Amino acid sequence: MFDTHCHLNFKRFKKNLDEVISRAFDAGVTKIVIPGTDITSSKKAIEIAEKYDGIYAAVGIHPHHTAKYSSSVIPDSDPESRKDWILNQVQDDIFQIKQLLNHPKVVAVGEVGMDRHKYEDTKYEAYNIDNRFLNIQKKLLRLQIELAIKHNKSLILHNREAREDILQIIEENWDNSLSGRTVFHCCEPNLELLNFAKEHNMFIGVDGDVTYDKAKQEFIKQVPFEMLVLETDSPFILPEPLLSQKKYPNEPKNIRYVIEAVAKLKGEKVDKVEQVTTKNGTALFHMALIS
Repeated sequence: MFDTHCHLNFKRFKKNLDEVISRAFDAGVTKIVIPGTDITSSKKAIEIAEKYDGIYAAVGIHPHHTAKYSSSVIPDSDPESRKDWILNQVQDDIFQIKQLLNHPKVVAVGEVGMDRHKYEDTKYEAYNIDNRFLNIQKKLLRLQIELAIKHNKSLILHNREAREDILQIIEENWDNSLSGRTVFHCCEPNLELLNFAKEHNMFIGVDGDVTYDKAKQEFIKQVPFEMLVLETDSPFILPEPLLSQKKYPNEPKNIRYVIEAVAKLKGEKVDKVEQVTTKNGTALFHMALIS
């Protein structure tokens, strides 16, 4: 089994990381990709990947972390100075991501993308999703797509309530080297996204919500088998029946529930789903070239 998107680099796993990884391997997970969401978590992903066979890292800056650029602006500075300050901060972070891409266990740029969601009751709830905030997201996404192309890495895309934005940017910045190496993480159940993915030979990430979300279930029925990769997005998106049992946090060992749900929806045997999705994940990240 291959968990292609799991945040073992988050604080939730700080105290019991070794146990979580051991449980995953004992459950039959053979490969895990840990995406970064900022510089610190990207470095942590590499640190974990260095320690374990079968674990790999992705490095990148999540769209919601663009808020830090606005919050770090020098107080009372004029608009032009603020703009220059933000651009310098973005370029500094892009340079650091570029350096991290040289590590042999880094297989992708990610998790990167666009996000218009208002995260209530979280540390992001005070963020103003205005044009300035979105323009920084767009700038950062373009730069990180460019990094994936230049460094011949795969690309992990985050989209939340920003479908038009992200499709436009991908189309404008697309390179054939991204074909077969790009995934819509936790893909929104939307036919426009699916058709775009088909046209560009992209993968669709399916997570624990497929065990209970009716729209996601109908969507996955329409996704060709050869396009599916499995994710837990741990510590998030706990699958049923664990969600009802409130057995938080989610862990990579729970990928089995995603496999079983996909098998039922596709009318396939569990072993077949495990085999095909592991093959798909290996292709997505060009694992055969680095293993």
